[in-house]
Amino acid sequence: MTGEVQNDIWPLPKFYFSVQIGSDTVSFQEVTGLDSEARVIEYRHGDSPSFYPIKMPGLGKVSNVTMRKGIFVNDSTLWNWFNQIKMNTISRQTVVINLLDETGTPKMVWTLNNAWPTKVTGTDLKSEGNEVAVESVEVAYETLVISAP
Repeated sequence: MTGEVQNDIWPLPKFYFSVQIGSDTVSFQEVTGLDSEARVIEYRHGDSPSFYPIKMPGLGKVSNVTMRKGIFVNDSTLWNWFNQIKMNTISRQTVVINLLDETGTPKMVWTLNNAWPTKVTGTDLKSEGNEVAVESVEVAYETLVISAP
């Protein structure tokens, strides 16, 4: 429209990101499950004139994150991390997911603290397929920190 002024602030695209697991940078094609919520505590004391409970924030909850990547020759990073799980021993890592701008500079950062793999899924195999072999890892973690550097 005429007279409309366009500012130069645009939302970031979601296809340019990087993932660090500990000190290793791993190339993933998809990251899902970056959810954080506060559970609701409902309380009503017996002599309250209101017949509705009050709602307060309770404990926080984060869901597991699933990351998918192509399988490359001699790349067993996810399986090695998963195989470090032994009885009462877990190799916890800090996982950092960076959403990048066009210059490769992080603009949003999700930090998963005390993360460890709960599930590693290999690719499905199909003799008539025309797709890339993709593996996935599901990661549990304790806290999520979101920052904009």
